[in-house]
Amino acid sequence: MYKGASMANTSVLVMVVIALLGTLTPLTEARAFFVFGDSLVDSGNNNYLVTSARADSPPYGIDYPTHRATGRFSNGLNIPDIISEKIKSEPTLPYLNPQLSGKKLLVGANFASAGIGILNDTGIQFLNIIRIYTQLEYFQQYQRRLGAIVGAQKAKAIVNKALVLITLGGNDFVNNYYLVPYSARSRQFALPDYVRYLISEYKKVLMRLHSLGARRVLVTGTGPMGCVPAELAMRSRNGECAAELQRAAGLFNPQLLQMIKGLNKKLHADVFIAANTKEMHMNFITDPQAFGFTTSKVACCGQGPYNGLGLCTMLSNLCSNRDQYAFWDPFHPSEKANKVIVEQIMTGSTKYMNPMNLSTILALD
Repeated sequence: MYKGASMANTSVLVMVVIALLGTLTPLTEARAFFVFGDSLVDSGNNNYLVTSARADSPPYGIDYPTHRATGRFSNGLNIPDIISEKIKSEPTLPYLNPQLSGKKLLVGANFASAGIGILNDTGIQFLNIIRIYTQLEYFQQYQRRLGAIVGAQKAKAIVNKALVLITLGGNDFVNNYYLVPYSARSRQFALPDYVRYLISEYKKVLMRLHSLGARRVLVTGTGPMGCVPAELAMRSRNGECAAELQRAAGLFNPQLLQMIKGLNKKLHADVFIAANTKEMHMNFITDPQAFGFTTSKVACCGQGPYNGLGLCTMLSNLCSNRDQYAFWDPFHPSEKANKVIVEQIMTGSTKYMNPMNLSTILALD
């Protein structure tokens, strides 16, 4: 009887250990995901800040699973959400969200903040936003918090194995250089010189990210800034993309790619992956019907020409079928367009993803 009880107790203990391992293994093996950047990837950090750069009111989030505004500048999912789905992870929480604690930290974190740029003076009109070096400080803080749960060595391994996405640059043109005629930066720099300055500053950001442990970083270029409904409304006569902003993107993106190639060569590793989001966008902007859109010029939500003026609010014009629109609001792609972009991030050729796409990274790592 004693022997039987002992065996029973041992069996129970083994089952408990197996159960515990079962709950821990997915958490420790899942790849963490970290997001830095601006409104294209902000999942709600600005909800916690005193700023006008917010998306926490309807009709934002109308197609999100909860049908509520979350702070994402989208009718539904944004690019980080869709990447999380692709890597079979739950969405990363905004770093300022109080729910980001305990085991949730193992999933990663989103540090992005709408309105920011490479430069600290970008987006000053939005007041209280999380500028890029503050995002990197929060990343350090995150690592200390993670280390308190899993230990410093395990925390370092999680960060080294993580996938990182950074999206910067668009606001340095739209909300800085071209924000007003004769802006301070446009008086300081001719456009080619400004682009070179941005690239040199972005290089410092990426090297800082590497020094903080990032080893696989998706770096998006600027989209076709002159083709968004906001710029069509302000600068276009016949629906053609605004030439000056397209010129800026045309200068910035190739130099970003060359800078990334140089960094990888210096580091003797493919740490940084260039995502040519301008080309990804141009596919559905030039031929929207091929992707199931009826328009790539008019925003679903907005007012004025191309629904490109002002903010997207409850008083705005609102389309009934968001999947027919490449742009959700004057600046941001719709959920469906975000899915098209992520598909290219996953499987695109070196025209879109250099030196490799995300599917290749996942297979290698």
